[in-house]
Amino acid sequence: MKNDLKERRADRDESQADLAAAVDVTRQTINAIERERYDPSLELAFALAEHFDCAIEDIFEPE
Repeated sequence: MKNDLKERRADRDESQADLAAAVDVTRQTINAIERERYDPSLELAFALAEHFDCAIEDIFEPE
């Protein structure tokens, strides 16, 4: 699934570790999502959207 997580994270000057801690996952999970090798659970997608104060659809786009 396409996403702009890396760009959103960079705009906030957050590391993968910072974002991972904020949404309670590992840094490796954030890395895998950014590289489009892992699709997050619905729960994680909601947590990411809440963290970035946007809708899930703003971050993720089905291919």
